[in-house]
Amino acid sequence: MIKLTVENYKNDKYYSKVVKAMNDVLVHINFVSSIEVMQRMCILKKEHVDDWKKGRIPYLEKVITCNLSKANRILQLMRFHAHDLNMKPSVTTYTRKVKSKKIELRFSKSGTKKVEDTYSRHFIQIDNKKSAANKQSECIIGT
Repeated sequence: MIKLTVENYKNDKYYSKVVKAMNDVLVHINFVSSIEVMQRMCILKKEHVDDWKKGRIPYLEKVITCNLSKANRILQLMRFHAHDLNMKPSVTTYTRKVKSKKIELRFSKSGTKKVEDTYSRHFIQIDNKKSAANKQSECIIGT
């Protein structure tokens, strides 16, 4: 696969699917997470996410139904598209409560900070007016 750059990411074969998934999420809430996008793209099941949050699955990558290079590509496309929509990135900590302490949930087998931050990054819509995502959606439908 060709490395994604600012110049070529809109030509990627997953770009339109990522845009559609992000737009679908933004219709309901004012932020986008990788979990929501991957669920909308049907590469992650809600039941698996629930099991992960309850500690039944050690890391989320284990149940993603695509290879990890595709998952990484989707995360990169999300970042580029969120930048186009002028969305603010925000790293979110996913935890589960066990007795009186909180345990941080892992997204990847490796658990490296860079990978974990990439998966846990949310993109928040800062414009309260009609969202740029909805404007983009109208353009996609119209062409």
